[in-house]
Amino acid sequence: MSAVRKSARAVTVLTLTCASLFASPVAFAGRESNGNANEAEQSAQADDKGNLSVTVGGVVFDRSKNGSGGSAGALTSSASWTPPPCWYAPKYTPEQLQKHLEPIWEAESTGYQWDAEQRKKYNADDEEKGFHKDKTGKGYWWGSYVNESYPPGWDSCDKDYFWVDQGDPPPADIENAVTPEVLAELAYAEIRVPGTEVTLAPAEATKVNLPTWAWLDGAEFKPVSVTASVPVIGIEATATAEPVSLKIEPGTPDAETYPASGVCEINGGRIGEPYAKGKADRTPPCGVKYLRSSGDGTFPLQATVTWEIHWTGSGGAGGDLPDGEFGATQDVVVQEIQAVNR
Repeated sequence: MSAVRKSARAVTVLTLTCASLFASPVAFAGRESNGNANEAEQSAQADDKGNLSVTVGGVVFDRSKNGSGGSAGALTSSASWTPPPCWYAPKYTPEQLQKHLEPIWEAESTGYQWDAEQRKKYNADDEEKGFHKDKTGKGYWWGSYVNESYPPGWDSCDKDYFWVDQGDPPPADIENAVTPEVLAELAYAEIRVPGTEVTLAPAEATKVNLPTWAWLDGAEFKPVSVTASVPVIGIEATATAEPVSLKIEPGTPDAETYPASGVCEINGGRIGEPYAKGKADRTPPCGVKYLRSSGDGTFPLQATVTWEIHWTGSGGAGGDLPDGEFGATQDVVVQEIQAVNR
């Protein structure tokens, strides 16, 4: 298809409003690029227990067990891995696809030849079997959706609509067609974990050459998860993130960490150990010792938690995904110990 025709087709499609998917109360608005790259409107629904499910791009996300709060944030993969930038999922019933495409052809902005080829492809002139209407209730037309942030590769899902019979897997040669594993990857992208501001003690300002204890509240650092599903074809996957360690970077080379690696492993459901009176002369299991003062400023202590990711899905599927990291910087005041002369 020529670039001009692609452009004309995109302009035409952008003027259209897509029908609701599978006659559900969740509506989707189409965005067409390169023939068939679609981004869905986000729609949310709550059940009778208040659990929120959000539908994006033909996929329903249950975030009720996700991290929350103003300091929560998305994980950064520790490997050179990213979730799918686009994917294919059930999009239209036969009747819905017909209602979506025929106005495009009638507008005649995409050219007679292309329109004729499309009509032939979908057998549009057959009132009974066109668009697979004879298979209504026995499958769906699948189409592409795009990650709403438009990451690199968002336009790579450029295959036109294709039919999949109910109960059959999508064609093996179509990358990123939703399967339990693809849903797990999409769920990974929706995970939010708690903020990583560590508690430091003794309280107030840290002192030069004295160990400072560091820990994270075990109640906050528990596993979080997101479930992604496509109810109309009965598949789902849950991605779960579990905290495993905290890395401390003091913000200056003039410091020592405990342990020496700066990596504090999770133990007994918590990271580090709270400071208590009487522990001043002990070495903390997790902490830092600054060797010089911060003067009139502060040191930017960076605390990063590593989360292991695993997933389970329909049909007993499951496995591991790359670890994720989430960190934050906090300012630390380090003072000289004041001696008193008598």
